[in-house]
Amino acid sequence: MRVHDVLGVDVEMPVRIRSARCFVAGFTADTEAVRAAVRRRGDLDLAPLQVRRGRALCMLVFVDYRDGDLGPYNEFGVCFLMQPPGRQASALSAMRSLASADAHALIHDLPVDGEFTLAAGRGIWGFPKILADFEVDHDSAVKHGRVSQDGRLIADLTVSRGVPVPDSARDTVLQAYSQLDGVARRTPWRLTSTSGTRTRLGGARLTLGDHPIADELRRLDLSRRALMASSVADLSMTFDDATVLTPAP
Repeated sequence: MRVHDVLGVDVEMPVRIRSARCFVAGFTADTEAVRAAVRRRGDLDLAPLQVRRGRALCMLVFVDYRDGDLGPYNEFGVCFLMQPPGRQASALSAMRSLASADAHALIHDLPVDGEFTLAAGRGIWGFPKILADFEVDHDSAVKHGRVSQDGRLIADLTVSRGVPVPDSARDTVLQAYSQLDGVARRTPWRLTSTSGTRTRLGGARLTLGDHPIADELRRLDLSRRALMASSVADLSMTFDDATVLTPAP
């Protein structure tokens, strides 16, 4: 069992999240703009997965970690769905992978509101975590999240109520990629159970602010309407150790 020292505290692998909740919206983005955003961070040898010609998929997600090895905290993720290494995938298979959480995704930006998870995320997995401020409502039927840093809005996202999806206790694995300080990593992110899932076509409203992350999201030419939106009332998951794919220059 591998143990990491995080701010003087031993963190054993895998890290376990016993209870969390989230809501997410998927927007199409210009494929070449996504490629450029990935290249600005490093040399990750993966291509954006196109859901239709010239359009990739950008996922925006708010997560409330309520009970886990890194303590309670809020998180906002900007993620790109990526082409599985070594094989081609159709738009249909991409959407099936996304629906089952069995996909490959690059975690491009990851604001959080906890010092400990910031240190763990950057030090263990190379996730590009920064400290930010959150106002989030996971309890209402219509979910709403607002994330900002130093008074500058990053994103304000509202997700409407979807239709119920059956609960799942089947393990699914998301291969999560990260780029930090010139190092690319891959982390198996195992989803062990979900309950209270609702999903729908469209159903999201996004407002971007004046923060640099908001500026980068604008450069992606996001679709005006969301492709899909979902919320999950409770989920559990584990994060394994990262594998380094490229070394720092």
